[in-house]
Amino acid sequence: MKKIVLLLVMVAMFGAVDAQELSLGLKGGVNMSNLYGKEVKDAKMKLGYHVGIAADYEFAPNVALQSGLYFMTKGAKLSSAKIDQSVGDIKISGSLDNRVNTMYLQVPLHFAYKVDVASGTRLVLHAGPYAAYGIGGKITGKPDVKVLGYVPAETKPAVDAVLKQINSSAVNVKAFDEKLGYKPFDAGVGVGVGIELESFLVDFGWDMGLLNISRNKDANVKNQTAYLSVGYKF
Repeated sequence: MKKIVLLLVMVAMFGAVDAQELSLGLKGGVNMSNLYGKEVKDAKMKLGYHVGIAADYEFAPNVALQSGLYFMTKGAKLSSAKIDQSVGDIKISGSLDNRVNTMYLQVPLHFAYKVDVASGTRLVLHAGPYAAYGIGGKITGKPDVKVLGYVPAETKPAVDAVLKQINSSAVNVKAFDEKLGYKPFDAGVGVGVGIELESFLVDFGWDMGLLNISRNKDANVKNQTAYLSVGYKF
């Protein structure tokens, strides 16, 4: 039920407007997403993408409300945990690489001001809130280790036991698992700047999540995403 709320919001906002003032289009592009918060350390951006339906209601000359329904991937590459163990003189070292890959349905509601810069060309400045709901993804942690040194036959069982223990630390859970994952609902604010070239659109923006998506009440984890979109307005 919650997964269709975002679609209903968009329909409610634009269902009663004058069709001559409302334009629909398709937009898609690339994301650079990350997580931030006081418990998030050394996180790195993750490449993703988005695609969806864009709506633009120009209710006054050069002034519009912009919304839409988008499928977006978000997440981050989290800091690696070092692995350093020994079996006698044999060293086992490496790291546990953690990744967060999340998928959302997202609805923005931006106020936009359009500046005519040439015939058929307008600069678009926009800002406003967004709401999103998580629909899938994974949280993974994969050990990457190497055995340094020669392993005698009599020592191999002990080395294999350590490797088995390390591999058991691998993580693979659903991104929005009710116990180990994140909360699915997210909301925040975004800003952007774009260009309208007749019916073609190019847009660059940034979204900052304001809700703590961690299920741990003592943690603080939020989304942030930069994006580059191209689109076509019908």
